[in-house]
Amino acid sequence: MTTPSTSDLYDTYGDQLQSCDVQMRQFGGTTHFSGEIATFRSEEDNLILKSILAEPGHGRVIVIDTRGSLRVAMLGDNMAAAAARNGWAGIIVNGSIRDVAALRTLPIGIKALGSNPRRSRKEGTGERDIPLTFGGVTFVPGQRLVSDEDGIVILPAGEVFLRYADGGG
Repeated sequence: MTTPSTSDLYDTYGDQLQSCDVQMRQFGGTTHFSGEIATFRSEEDNLILKSILAEPGHGRVIVIDTRGSLRVAMLGDNMAAAAARNGWAGIIVNGSIRDVAALRTLPIGIKALGSNPRRSRKEGTGERDIPLTFGGVTFVPGQRLVSDEDGIVILPAGEVFLRYADGGG
């Protein structure tokens, strides 16, 4: 089954759907992606994130919260390539990434606030698999996320497009 667009999903679910208010830029080679949510939060340290992306992704989307910090990049081309190889569908960063030109060539969805060439720390700080809230939504591990050119939405708990009716518009 083709994943419906975020606009069509909103037309179907209305206010039952959470829609992220943060305006993120597309950086990956895939612009329409979806999957079960995994989460990670750290302001300037990506060591744990690197180990998460080395795990089998099983089509999941990892949401990374830096509390909006643009001071360092949480992700670059090497980590994103590893995520794509390991079966992650997408990466959403409430912060910065780097290696923008290389990220466009990778078969994975990547959205972030912006870019910064500065590397992150590698100290092993951060939290994973916790609810994250930004942009007016709460990203809960296990819920389903859909992202495309129009935005990022979270389906109501337990929904997997079962009520979707083609013909939005």
